[in-house]
Amino acid sequence: MDIQLGIAGKDFVVLLADKQIINSIMTIKHNQDKIYELSKHVAMSVSGEAGDVDTYAEYIVGNAKLYAFRNDHELPIDSCAKFTRRQLAEALRSRSPYQVNILMGGYNPQLEKASLYRIDYLAAISNVPFAAHGYGAFFCYSLFDRLYKEDLTENDAVQILAACISELDKRFVARHSSYTLKVINKAGLRIIDNEEFLKHVKQF
Repeated sequence: MDIQLGIAGKDFVVLLADKQIINSIMTIKHNQDKIYELSKHVAMSVSGEAGDVDTYAEYIVGNAKLYAFRNDHELPIDSCAKFTRRQLAEALRSRSPYQVNILMGGYNPQLEKASLYRIDYLAAISNVPFAAHGYGAFFCYSLFDRLYKEDLTENDAVQILAACISELDKRFVARHSSYTLKVINKAGLRIIDNEEFLKHVKQF
């Protein structure tokens, strides 16, 4: 029942993930942050089996921070995405693959460009303007196709994500009540308040 959405502009990326941990018919947690900060300008949203999510996310975050410590500069978004994909591919060919899906977004200060990567549990990777994982993908790609434009602003991106959540509230059998939203841009990473976001959702 995980919901992961991401949308990229020219100089920013917005990532959205639900806050619930679900096992079968039971909700375990309502306040889980599924968007992990790899550096000041890179974050990734991870969903899948709860144990795999925690283990894999901690491994990637730890290695990204270790690289920054050793080299005195952050691993850029493109390198982070390729490193993450390689670790998934190597695990897939072992006896202990990770059942995780990833949306990774970030801003490259040198290139002055934002990027969003979609990586699935089979280690397929693509650089995309918008993406979704989980059941939300069945409902949201049509909205992304219709509403996305190359010159959209951060507010436009939040409005598109709000439209997606509004559609899920109407059509999807399970309803989530809280979300984590994070914006990554030149200034770094910023969290959008859940209550403020839900006000946008109610407008649709």
